[in-house]
Amino acid sequence: LLSRHEAGELRVEIPFILSNHNHLKHVAERFEIPFVHIPNSADRKAEAEQEMIQICKEHSVDFIVLARYMQILSPNFVDAYNNRIINIHHSFLPAFPGAKPYHSAFARGVKIIGATSHYVTSELDAGPIIEQDVARVSHRDSIDDLVRKGRDLEKLVLSRAVYKHVNRMVLVYGNKTVVF
Repeated sequence: LLSRHEAGELRVEIPFILSNHNHLKHVAERFEIPFVHIPNSADRKAEAEQEMIQICKEHSVDFIVLARYMQILSPNFVDAYNNRIINIHHSFLPAFPGAKPYHSAFARGVKIIGATSHYVTSELDAGPIIEQDVARVSHRDSIDDLVRKGRDLEKLVLSRAVYKHVNRMVLVYGNKTVVF
């Protein structure tokens, strides 16, 4: 997303990158985007989410993109940005929701893996789907191969979803979308 933004392919303002960990701060610095770190552990989840909502309001954030956030957002947070939080999931949903879908796909011997970008709802990995794509895999592929192929898909699917959202090409009704 940041490369596409820098190249002028994704015409949005990115006021900051907010993260619950510091290990990718150098990426924000590389793209000269302010970096905000708000730790989000179980014992301070409500406080952390309130801080996140506050900083988003201060910067008039229209929508949020989750990438490697790996936390379940509370209904309060989701409601504050209803159909305006875009997530990338490393699976062809609704198959293999949750944290380790490539491992589950490998264990099932699937022949395709995928990536799904969707709007976040209170139900884990179950929001209205914006964009999906797949790649073929075989018995010769290891879990590492599935992860590598999947990460390539994730980048494409997320950038397509954000592009479509920004350009108002997505209409949400119920738990479905119409994408133009």
